[in-house]
Amino acid sequence: MDPDDLTAQDLTALGAAEIAARVHDGFRSAVDVARAHLARIDSDDAVVGAFQVVDPRRVLAEAEGVDVRADRFALPLAGVPVAIKDNVDVSGYPTRHGSAATSCEPARRDDELVKRLRSAGAVIVGKTRLPELAVWGFTDSALGTTRNPLDPDRDPGGSSGGSAAAVAAGMAALALGTDGGGSIRIPAAYCGLVGLKPGTGVVPLPGKADEHWCGLTQAGPIARTAQDAALMLGVLRGEPVDLDGPGPSRIALSLRMPSPVGRLHPDHRAAAVGAAARLRAGPGGAAVTLADPPYPRGLATQWMRRWHAGVAHDVDALGLDLSAVEPRTATVARRGRRTRPGSRAAAAWRERIVSWLDDGAFDLLLSPAVAAPAPYAASMSDHGYVRTLLAQSRQVPYTQAWNLAGLPAAVAPVLIDGRAVGVQLIGRPGAEAALLAAAARLERRVVPTAGAAAPRSYA
Repeated sequence: MDPDDLTAQDLTALGAAEIAARVHDGFRSAVDVARAHLARIDSDDAVVGAFQVVDPRRVLAEAEGVDVRADRFALPLAGVPVAIKDNVDVSGYPTRHGSAATSCEPARRDDELVKRLRSAGAVIVGKTRLPELAVWGFTDSALGTTRNPLDPDRDPGGSSGGSAAAVAAGMAALALGTDGGGSIRIPAAYCGLVGLKPGTGVVPLPGKADEHWCGLTQAGPIARTAQDAALMLGVLRGEPVDLDGPGPSRIALSLRMPSPVGRLHPDHRAAAVGAAARLRAGPGGAAVTLADPPYPRGLATQWMRRWHAGVAHDVDALGLDLSAVEPRTATVARRGRRTRPGSRAAAAWRERIVSWLDDGAFDLLLSPAVAAPAPYAASMSDHGYVRTLLAQSRQVPYTQAWNLAGLPAAVAPVLIDGRAVGVQLIGRPGAEAALLAAAARLERRVVPTAGAAAPRSYA
C-alpha cells in the first residue's frame, strides 16, 4: 500500500516503528498521527475507559512541536503516540494514582521517563487508568472501570490496565507501565500484547526513586510487538536494544505455580507448552527441558510483605487518610505499617534462581503468564481485602516471584484457537534483549489447542 493512501484508521493500526518511519520519510506528519489517535480515543474510549485524562489541544501542540524539530529525522519515536500510566508525572496533568482521595493539581514537570520519551520524539496522548495506588491485578476504582478491548465484558488486567487497553484498542502505539508484581505483564497477557518488566536498575524509577515497594517495582514498555517494546526500552534506558543476536539454545519449561493457590486453565497450559515447541522448532531451535525452578517455601509471603509495606509507604507519602481510600487499600496499608520486610529473603532467592539457571545452562525460563482468563469487568468492585486477595492469588500466581528476584521478565501473546494467550519468559540479569528476541519469535503465532499434552522433556 502506498503510504499516501493510509487512512486515519490505518494510522492507528501502525506500530511505533512504522509510525516513526513514516514521519521520518515525510509521508505523514506527527499531527496526522496524533489526530488519528485522538479520533480513536474519542470514538472508543467511552466504552473502553483506558484513559484517566486526555487533553487534545496539548496533544496536537506537542505533535506540532515534533514536526518542526530539525532533528526529527533521527528521532527513534518521532510522532509515536505514547500513553502514560497515571502514577507517573506528566507536566500539566494531575497524577491521581487511581485514587479519588488524591489531589487534582497538575504536575509541574515531567518525570525523567517522560522527558526521555519526549526527547525521542514521542507524543504523550494522555494518562491511563489503574486500580487505586496500583495495588491490584485488575483495573477498576472509584475513578472508573477499564474494559478489555479484546472482550469488553472482561477486565484488561492491572495495574497497568489502562495502558494496555490503550495500546490494544489502537488509541496509542506504546504505553509506559510500572510492575511491582506483574502489573505490566498481567495486562499484556490479557490484552494480547508484549510487555516487559526490566531487571533491577535497567530503567530509572518514576520520581527518580532509589526503590519502590521495597525493591519490587520496575518501569517498562507495553507494545503490540517485541520490536516496538525494544524500541521503547532503548529510549527508557538510554541505550538502543538489538534483537538480532543469537536465539536461546536451552530453555526450561515450567508449569508449576510459585504460589500454592490456584489452578492452571487448559488454554494457558497449552500456550506455554506450545510456545516451547515454537522456540524448539526450525533451524537453530532451542533444546527445551521440563524443569521446575527451586521455589522456596514462603515465596509468596515474602513478596506480600514488601507489597504491604510498599503500599503503606505510598499512602503515607501521598498524605492520604485511610478513611478516604478503598477499604481493601486501607487494609493493605495497615498491614504494611506493621511489616518490616528484610532484604535477606529476596537476595537469597535471587542467588538461588540464578544458580539454578547456571547449573542447568538455561538461557531462559518459560512459564504461563497468568493462570486463567481475565475476570469480568467490575466483578471485584465490592470485594474486601481477603476476597480480592484470594481471587488475585488464583488468577495471577506466576509473576510476583520475578519482582522479588529482580530479574527481567517479558510476556508475549501466542494464539490458541484464534485467541491471544500470554506466556512469560524470564532471564538472568541483563537478558532484556534476549527475552524480547524470543518474544518476537512467539508473538501471535498459532500453537496447539488446549487439549495438547505437555511432554516430560524435549531432547
